[in-house]
Amino acid sequence: MTKWEAMRFGALVSVPMMLGNLPFGMIFGSLAVSQGLDPWVPIAMSLIVFAGSAQFVALGLFAVSTPILIIIFTTFIVNLRHLLYSADYMKYVKHLPMAWRAVLAFGLTDETYAATKPYFVNGKLDETTGHWAYLGSVVAFYTMWNLTTIIGVVAGELIPGMSEWGLEFAMVATFLGIITTYLRNSAYWISFVVAGTAALFLYKLPNNLGMLLAALLGVLAGVAVQHLQAHLTKTKDDQHA
Repeated sequence: MTKWEAMRFGALVSVPMMLGNLPFGMIFGSLAVSQGLDPWVPIAMSLIVFAGSAQFVALGLFAVSTPILIIIFTTFIVNLRHLLYSADYMKYVKHLPMAWRAVLAFGLTDETYAATKPYFVNGKLDETTGHWAYLGSVVAFYTMWNLTTIIGVVAGELIPGMSEWGLEFAMVATFLGIITTYLRNSAYWISFVVAGTAALFLYKLPNNLGMLLAALLGVLAGVAVQHLQAHLTKTKDDQHA
């Protein structure tokens, strides 16, 4: 593929998840306006931050006049999961100049990771085309997120109560779609079950702390199972040797 074909490919494989994000962006814009923020605030957040979950968390904290340092720290914690994504992607982009990696780091989202990662694994994308496909996905998601934020801001001013329509279920469905593609072995299933169970028990903790702890417990459980499987495999190999 040429670089333009790779960018188009990255954008196309992102379309299913973009559809799930359309209502989410509109809800964010509408909710920001309904909480009394000037229209430019949510638009600027989507342009500069470009992180849906962190933007919603920040919006809730803005609404209760939380100090700015607390907002920064909380959104940083919420986005810590991207450390795992970036560590996994590093082997595919480490040959790129720092400027390239900075752009890709800014655009790294749950959806871009889920949309493009399988094609790195199966060899469809390589060192010459992978970063262009990744960039195509980023551009597509970034454009969609900012346009839907603007639509939400405008609609929120014209249609009061839009944020209460329940459209946020589309994001839940999108994340379920992301998860199910990886449920192919026991380590992923254990991680899924542990994280889901922990989230149910810890959901009352403040500032989304329950979500963060559930994610951490899920990761630890998955890693533990993988290490146990590797140990059992090595033991069997040693017995047969």
